[in-house]
Amino acid sequence: MDCYGSDTEKDEQQKPLLREHEDKVRKAPVCGSSRYGLALLSSYGFFVVYSLRVNLSVAMVEMLNSTHQSSANHSGTVCPIHYDPSQPKHNNTASVYNWNTKTQGWILGSFFYGYILTQIPGGYLAGRFGPKWLMGFGILLTVIFTLLTPVAADLGSGYLIAVRVMEGIGEGVTFPAMYTMWAAWAPPLERSRLLTISYIGAQLGTVIALPLSGEICFYLDWTYIFYIFGAVGLVWFVLWAFLVFDSPNTHPRISELERLYINTSLKDELCTSSGYIPWRAIVTSKPLLAIIVAHFSYNWTFYTLLTLLPTYMNDVLGFSIQQNGFLSALPYVGCAILAVVSGQVADYLRESCFYPTVVVRKAFSLIGMIGPAGFLVATGYTGCNYKLAVAFFTISSSLGGTSASGFNINHLDIAPSYAGILLGITNTFATIPGMVGPVIAKALTQNNTMEEWQIVFYIAAAINLFGSIFYTMFGRGKVQPWAVHTPLSHGD
Repeated sequence: MDCYGSDTEKDEQQKPLLREHEDKVRKAPVCGSSRYGLALLSSYGFFVVYSLRVNLSVAMVEMLNSTHQSSANHSGTVCPIHYDPSQPKHNNTASVYNWNTKTQGWILGSFFYGYILTQIPGGYLAGRFGPKWLMGFGILLTVIFTLLTPVAADLGSGYLIAVRVMEGIGEGVTFPAMYTMWAAWAPPLERSRLLTISYIGAQLGTVIALPLSGEICFYLDWTYIFYIFGAVGLVWFVLWAFLVFDSPNTHPRISELERLYINTSLKDELCTSSGYIPWRAIVTSKPLLAIIVAHFSYNWTFYTLLTLLPTYMNDVLGFSIQQNGFLSALPYVGCAILAVVSGQVADYLRESCFYPTVVVRKAFSLIGMIGPAGFLVATGYTGCNYKLAVAFFTISSSLGGTSASGFNINHLDIAPSYAGILLGITNTFATIPGMVGPVIAKALTQNNTMEEWQIVFYIAAAINLFGSIFYTMFGRGKVQPWAVHTPLSHGD
């Protein structure tokens, strides 16, 4: 196997050095540390990011004119409803709209048209001017336009699409900015732990926003979804502004021991050529191409479920808005749990068992892509057995959580100095499924039959399978020569 090839002898020679490095690692405490404080606060940030991203998926169910939609929602081709439709809501004063399925698809996908525009610029700007304020103001912009969503919807679908595009522009810089920050904050052998803690916020945002949005719709109305989550985002911005710093060297409250530990662990991995970006080497890198393909493939399934699962729960399985939010959130509970567990296991395998990084990344990617593909296809054949359907959705999404320790953080392995730019590049391609996936799925499910949804699931599964195979063939786990002058390998 490639990862045990020519680098094996070199890895054996480095093991004593790595053990010595690990001894230093244990002297830097975890409890009360600045790097884990950053992980928690960034996790809160990604909670905000994803709660603002997914709340429209639930709100959309209540924003539509039920009389106009009723013939499509519960025809003879879908399952019996699981609630009493005559049960009144506590408040039903919010506006409703007569948007057809095509318009709904464009509204749900419009966020990603803005999101794709700021991926690469976000990585570059974070490296040039610092990631703290770029991420902070990016999320603040999203919060402001979230608060304007009800007004935009009343003005017309075109205005709502424009607002969602602006939200995407704001959120587009967040992941590249955070990757740039972790390049300066995350010791190599703690990357999986720190990044999975950081990015679990995205899963928690989905887990909490979906059911809570359903409750808000029921007891208040859909407009309050955007007001409440917008307020949560404003609180995060204040904390971020006062408590976070771009690097250990600029943090006024970090302990000297932790600062020395982080800087020492990264000294052999960061490029010393300030301001220089090897663009040709980056765009021709096969390991980067492998991440691009894997990221695109995984996101096709992820965004299909993220934007359309509440619609499937309502129009096909026949759940109310309250049931809908809770059941739509279940898959992401498992995803969040496995993401954190996989981070701990991945770093244990690398740090204590000396598994090469590339082996760990590929193994977790295979589990996180092939597993979800299989269970997603199986969901299409559960018929109206809603318990089995929800179980398969949950298993599919949960297994996807292991990819958080696979290709998802591989950017930091192959080029930590340019991680933000690399993430911007891969996320640009990985945003395309969010743009076209909902539109294609809506076009394929005009009648909301089981057979139509099976096609949607098959397409997502096939793309996932292809991405996992491609990444297994071309993925790498060591710092690439173009990314550093004296690379230190943790195993390729």
